[in-house]
Amino acid sequence: MKEKFVGFGELLVRLAPAGYLRFPQASDFTVNYTGAEGNMAVALAYMGIPSTLVTKLPDNDIGHCAEQKLAQYKVDVSNIIWGGDRIGIYYLERGASQRPSKIIYDRKGSAIAEADPSEYDWDSILQDAGWFHFTGITAGISPRAAQACQDAAAAAHRLGVKVSCDLNYRKKLWTPEEAQAVMRPMMKNVDVLFANEEDSEKVLGTSARDSDIIGGKLSVEGYTELASRLTETFGFESVAISLRESVSASVNNWSGLLYSGDRAWTSPTYCINLVDRVGGGDSFASGLIYARLKGWDSQKCIDYAVAASCLKQTMEFDFNLSKPEEVINLMVGDGSGRVQR
Repeated sequence: MKEKFVGFGELLVRLAPAGYLRFPQASDFTVNYTGAEGNMAVALAYMGIPSTLVTKLPDNDIGHCAEQKLAQYKVDVSNIIWGGDRIGIYYLERGASQRPSKIIYDRKGSAIAEADPSEYDWDSILQDAGWFHFTGITAGISPRAAQACQDAAAAAHRLGVKVSCDLNYRKKLWTPEEAQAVMRPMMKNVDVLFANEEDSEKVLGTSARDSDIIGGKLSVEGYTELASRLTETFGFESVAISLRESVSASVNNWSGLLYSGDRAWTSPTYCINLVDRVGGGDSFASGLIYARLKGWDSQKCIDYAVAASCLKQTMEFDFNLSKPEEVINLMVGDGSGRVQR
């Protein structure tokens, strides 16, 4: 399989008060650039996989700052389309202990949301790709973006490029009914599905039994059955589910499940003292894609994905800046956090 990764999605500005300040306490904000598919492109490029992000950005200083942030981590930016009026923004207030984090979106009318689907030449973009990825976030920002996702996945499928989708349900973007109407028809072109504890219920109308997300109760057997039903219904090659047990906003138990070939593989569980959990699902998906591109067996794939995403959640901002050797060190049992000299 060709190793090149292509992601399609929105790049946003992230604005956050310092530390754990609440919005009313903030007098300034830290600026960073992010977005689900962009996070994945950076993570994979940092691990040595040729990666590109397809998006549309306004041709102004802020748009070019976002471009430069990707290029800083050796993501190919040659497929960025320039135009439109604005870049999307999200504001993050980080939670702690029993106070949850809060995100406010300001992305309506962004360049990618308003882009004409015909602006993307998918046959050209995907000609040397081995893997194409999109998310439910991108499909949810506008009907035009949803159509572009549909076109891209269909083109990738036709060209023999592996296609993955992270359902990534966001209730501030659309309702479950709207999400299902758009996303279910797209699944015919998806090979590998990524989901978390509640995505499949909101986006595909199928839930896991014996699990209580709010109460922190997750049933591995229930998610195995869910993955089996999803595979039977939509014909996925694999289903990967990240499993988060929220002890509090500061401490999470983190694990994952990979279902493929009528069998489930589960990872070890990590207890994480969170630094920044935003982007955890993106790092899980990029970790699994890295392992699949390397041709590893299913157990090693899910172990790598979970270890990679564990490390990401100990880092500030949304990008997972972990090298493969760091992830493998954690996989084989070095989770002590001792200083490396």
